[in-house]
Amino acid sequence: MFTRRDFIKTGGLAIAGLSLANNSFAKNSPSAAFESKRPKLSKRKFTSEAVEAKIAEMKKEINDEELSWLFENCFPNTLDTTVKHKLIAGKPDTFVITGDIDAMWLRDSSAQVWPYLSLVKDDKKLQNLIAGVINRQTKCILIDPYANAFNYGPGKSQWLSDITEMKPELHERKWEIDSLCYPIRLAYNYWKTTGDVSVFNDDWKKAMQSVYNTFSAQQRKDGTSPYSFMRETTAATDSVPLKGFGNPIKPIGLIVSAFRPSDDSTILPFLIPSNYFAVVSLRQLSEIFSEVIKDKTFADKCSSFANEVEEALNNFAVAEHLNYGKIFCYEVDGFGNNLFMDDANVPSLLSLPYLNAINKDSEIYKNTRKFLLNPDNPYFFSGKAGEGIGGPHVGLKMIWPISIIMRGMTSSDVNEIRSCIKILKNSHAGTGFMHESFHQDDANKFSRSWFAWANTLFGEFIIKVHNEHPDLLKEKF
Repeated sequence: MFTRRDFIKTGGLAIAGLSLANNSFAKNSPSAAFESKRPKLSKRKFTSEAVEAKIAEMKKEINDEELSWLFENCFPNTLDTTVKHKLIAGKPDTFVITGDIDAMWLRDSSAQVWPYLSLVKDDKKLQNLIAGVINRQTKCILIDPYANAFNYGPGKSQWLSDITEMKPELHERKWEIDSLCYPIRLAYNYWKTTGDVSVFNDDWKKAMQSVYNTFSAQQRKDGTSPYSFMRETTAATDSVPLKGFGNPIKPIGLIVSAFRPSDDSTILPFLIPSNYFAVVSLRQLSEIFSEVIKDKTFADKCSSFANEVEEALNNFAVAEHLNYGKIFCYEVDGFGNNLFMDDANVPSLLSLPYLNAINKDSEIYKNTRKFLLNPDNPYFFSGKAGEGIGGPHVGLKMIWPISIIMRGMTSSDVNEIRSCIKILKNSHAGTGFMHESFHQDDANKFSRSWFAWANTLFGEFIIKVHNEHPDLLKEKF
């Protein structure tokens, strides 16, 4: 059985060296004629006319044959391979697996269908599918707001022996702030895009009250927590220290996250990117409860909570770096300790503008970005196959395509965007898909051949490039 901490798979193609100085990255040699890697039409889990039309449109706009092939393989990958969509009690229900793990992460499922939101007005079936994701996520949160990943139904998890309050519906119970932020992001933008408020039913309102209560409990103002987690494992980042409650914090208004979006445990429990994401999510909740549900009391509570967390971020999220001046910390504890690094998984510090949490033109973000994309960031790797941010989850020297995509998505520099496209195009190891990670010196050494989040996100990036820099896609990479 595959786990998030998957082994590194090795492909069968060699890769030549390159010069990082001029961003000339090595080119793989995929199969001739770039034959489609999509499942046959009869084997696809879901087909969207709007998505197929977007693929046809983009193929005409992308002049690089290999890049066009990658887009065609990757953009529909979530729909092609990962969704189970049906009606339950007359309401759409959509279960979205992450890829080679047969479970639904709240984070991944939101991110996997996110790039299709802009197309739902042209495809009612697609709109219903995304409404189904929101409905399924509502059910998941009501089962357990502390869980990050869920089974399709009651079953036996490989993590049943974890020392925490496991339930039959849970695949894994790692508490991550972003697991509750992503469903809000999806529901809010679904409403803004479609005007459909049917997803904001009584169950959804109960789930959002649970989100609020969970965030509040994890401020740990009284020094206690209803959540703890330990696992018998040889990987230190798969468990939580101090009997599962994490390293000490001083209550300052921030929210504790026991785990990062990578599913690795935090070192200092106040995870800064996720707290910024929570501020955005609480304000989106406030708007929905004010404008749609007409519950001003709860809307005001969400708004006040967002302001409290934002004030704490203003006081504790930024510190002086020896070489870069004032930058965002990755983690803090409220005692004055901070951790300078970034992880590829989103939310990351690099991704904050993508999540509408920080203005990319702010001086602190610019300083932070310089640090993040430099070897002074302990998880920035650079080698013959490319450069980018990784993290502890897979190990050193392993670059995550998600970080390269985020770099391109948050950049206004055409040369930087071009470089990101080149690395992505030349690091798929002939498979035609993005991977979880690849080795800095040999892209044929990679983890997770079926990782739908990275695939769909790559498609979103290429569409963004087309919308903002269409001439760039006329080039050969």
